[in-house]
Amino acid sequence: MSGFNNSAILSRRRLLGMGTVGVGGLLLAGCDKINANPALRSILQGADDLHYPLQRGMLGRDTLAREFSPAQMSPVFRTNGNVTADTDAYRAHVADNFARWTLTVDGLVKTPLALPLAALMAMPQRSQITRHDCVEGWSAIGKWQGPQLGGILAMAGLLPAARYAVFHCADNFGTTPYYESIDLIEAFHPQSILAWRMNDQPLSVGHGAPIRLRVERQLGYKQAKYVMRVELRDTLAGLYGGKGGFWEDSTGYQWYAGI
Repeated sequence: MSGFNNSAILSRRRLLGMGTVGVGGLLLAGCDKINANPALRSILQGADDLHYPLQRGMLGRDTLAREFSPAQMSPVFRTNGNVTADTDAYRAHVADNFARWTLTVDGLVKTPLALPLAALMAMPQRSQITRHDCVEGWSAIGKWQGPQLGGILAMAGLLPAARYAVFHCADNFGTTPYYESIDLIEAFHPQSILAWRMNDQPLSVGHGAPIRLRVERQLGYKQAKYVMRVELRDTLAGLYGGKGGFWEDSTGYQWYAGI
């Protein structure tokens, strides 16, 4: 595990978006405690309007998250959230090593795509060693490899109305499908990739095989696993709970989770 201090990250989040000394501690309370307390959810939901413009104003569009050396990689990179997608369709993909799996890219695009895993592996690749910071208070440094998301979106060709990339995933929490979303500034950021490789090995099921989003300037809950479809949309309204992600809908986590 890296020796970096998570308190510095949380202090910055207090400054940028929370507007109150206590909220960084609320994040560390974890998903279950926040979900059970309407007051905590209300505080977090109210912070997003401040956090997004302040963070965007302080960081340039292409400012990179810090990258590390191989010697700094964590000996253990824990799994969290769902550790598999518990459906017959996903189990079938695992059984045939994702040979018939495809990534769908659709919505507000000129050319919808259906990309097999082999096609993603054959694209120009980006490798990066970055720190994953979880809202629950732990961090780990790992190496990720995959095509840049922006290159894939460019292949599809965005229509003028597109504003958000939504990631529909194979896993569920109960009967609720997992999803996440980012804006196009983040989607075209150099470090935003669809990773199929972790620590020089194909992505494991526990870490989101066959691909997961890596959007390195945001907290861990934005790094969607088991990505099956990328949908380009003009609004997040009307999509599940309307707040742009499973945890945002269910716990009040901020939609923009910039570190």
